[in-house]
Formats: sequence, structure tokens, C-alpha cells
Amino acid sequence: MALRFQTRASDSPWVDTVWTCTSEHVTQMTSVATVCWGLVFWEREGTAYAGITGPETKTDAAPVPEGATFVGIEFAVGTSLRAVPTPTLVNSGVELPDTTRRTFRLDGVRWETPGPDDAEALVDRLVRVGAVVSDPLVTAVRRGHRPAVSDRTIERRFRAATGLTQGAVRQVERARKAAALLAAGAPVADVVSELEYFDEPHLARTLRRYVGRTARQLRGGTGGPIALNLDQRTTS
Repeated sequence: MALRFQTRASDSPWVDTVWTCTSEHVTQMTSVATVCWGLVFWEREGTAYAGITGPETKTDAAPVPEGATFVGIEFAVGTSLRAVPTPTLVNSGVELPDTTRRTFRLDGVRWETPGPDDAEALVDRLVRVGAVVSDPLVTAVRRGHRPAVSDRTIERRFRAATGLTQGAVRQVERARKAAALLAAGAPVADVVSELEYFDEPHLARTLRRYVGRTARQLRGGTGGPIALNLDQRTTS
């Protein structure tokens, strides 16, 4: 039983990561909290599918189509689809209709289905026609800038763009980083210190909530299939 992931970072300001996955004798996995929305394309038994995935605020069990191959694009925090507000996608998703092996339909237009090397080209086209947009205030905040507006305005704009609070985004990102460090063999105490958790029980609670694994399971690679690439570091 295996989910075989490959993940790479992107040099596009609109894209967080691009990933591929194959499922072998897997029908269920542990989903992991994420702050990104995405587009995912998969094929199984000669039939093609496409969908929009939303941010997830918790871990859960999720079905996996056995014997499928996937290509996914995770979009940067602060971007959104013109046709589907990101807050409506939180802990949810949308399967796109009328998908073929070569094309899919989004925002009233038919687009060519990308491979992992074509993801940025697709995103550039979506941006040019206004199908994918971003909030520059959220982008500025993510880069560490402090816009000349009230904290309330920043939080309102952040939630409108992402469906999440700034605090929730920080918690999920920290939990995912902790999982990656533990899977790479980092001692629990070092992860607690580096990521500024209060103590080991605080880290344990966070992992249960957002990752669905204990530190021991992450370090040992046990617990079954999980929607997180823990076998390799993200490459560029």
C-alpha cells in the first residue's frame, strides 16, 4: 500500500507547490490540514477528472481512487478563483464537469490539462484572463510588510481572501513543518524548541489536530497512507 508523492516548489508568485502522486493498492488516506487551495487532475482506468480543492483546517480520513495518477497545483495564500470564493472551499472542494484527458472547463472556458511541467504556464494563462486573482494586501502581509490600515481591516481582507484567520494559517503551517522535521528524524525536543511550541504535549495536540499522526509515527514512517510528502524534501 502506498501513495507515491513528488513535490516541487515553484518560482511563480501565484503558486506554492506542484505535486504528482500515484496510488497503489490504497483506498483511504489521512488528509492533512493545508492553507492552500488548489487544482487537481487525476486519471483512473482511462477516465480523466479535475477538481478544485480548498484549505483544510483539520485532519480526517479521505477516500483515494485506487490505481490513479494525480497532478496537483497548490496556489499561494492570498490568491483565489474569480468564480469560486476561497471561503466557500474551506474543508470542501468542487469536482469540475466535462473533463476529458486533454482539457477541463473552468470559469466558463476550456483549458488544456497540464502536466507537472506545464503548471506555471496554465497558471499564467489563468492570471492573464482574470480567472485567478490575488489580494495585494494579503501578499504584502505574508511578506512581512505592515500596510497602513487597521488590524481589523487586515484580518477582514485576509479571511475574505483565504477563508482562514492569520492565526489559523500560522498554526497549520507550523504543524506541517513540524511533521516534516520529525519525519526527517529530528528529535521531538528540538522540534519543540525550533518551532516555539510550549512543550511536547502542545506539539502532540497540534499534530493530532492538523496532521493525524503522533511524533513517533512520523519518525517511524508508520500510520498508513497520508496526504503529505514525507519521503523527500520539496525540490525546486
